[in-house]
Amino acid sequence: MPVHSRYLDIAGQIRTRIEAGEWEPGAKLPRLDDFAVEYEANRDTIGRAIAALESEGYVWAVQGRGIIVRHGMMRLRRPRGNLVKRNTATGNPGYSFPSASSAEVWKHHVPPVAEYATLNDSRIAKLLGVPVGSSVMRRWRVTGPESEPPFQINISWIHPRGVADAPEVAEQAPGPGDWLYRLERAGHWPISWTEIHRARMPSKEEASLLEIPTSLPVLEIVRVGRSGRDGQPIEVTEYVVASDRVETVHVLHRDESAEAPWPDIEDGEQ
Repeated sequence: MPVHSRYLDIAGQIRTRIEAGEWEPGAKLPRLDDFAVEYEANRDTIGRAIAALESEGYVWAVQGRGIIVRHGMMRLRRPRGNLVKRNTATGNPGYSFPSASSAEVWKHHVPPVAEYATLNDSRIAKLLGVPVGSSVMRRWRVTGPESEPPFQINISWIHPRGVADAPEVAEQAPGPGDWLYRLERAGHWPISWTEIHRARMPSKEEASLLEIPTSLPVLEIVRVGRSGRDGQPIEVTEYVVASDRVETVHVLHRDESAEAPWPDIEDGEQ
């Protein structure tokens, strides 16, 4: 078999074995040398096969640990629409944003951080309405459903006037989105949100936190929350989600220019 297709054939065989459950999510695959013996191929060919599987999201090469079977390919993706819900899972007032259900408990995969930090990202600073280099309250966390691996990285920047009105937003919130409820209770009700989506490649740190290869794109969602008091930004949150873990769902609406061009059409007729 030609070398250029040999590695794809081996990748397909290993993929089939993973999907059949031979290795559980989180398990370590055999060494490249062991695979080379098993498939009677050289180490470089096996390396190309593993690289192909990594680009597909089936495995994750972790320095010092080996090649790990990923969780992401073992479950359905989460649809992400445009509905914000009140969270009912914890008994505390707060919100669940589109990737989560309103009755689902999410956990922190690493200790969350809430502290003042220098905002050097000019894009986020402009969206929040503060000068670049400002000291801004920053809430950082890596979250996901209790039974799943890390789903997303969340970085929230809270406008200084919001912290002045609700100093408790610097504390650990007892439930999802509870700090937003605190801002609203302090006079910013109702907060309204706009999201900006784009795909990009992850940094090494992001890939490590999300347990994905650096070759797998992420979906970056920047949410801008505007105060109901004055319509100005009160918080900006950046979500970073592995692209194989979420699907965005949008309902399309017709502009007036896309309505029927003939005046006598009735609903359901063509």
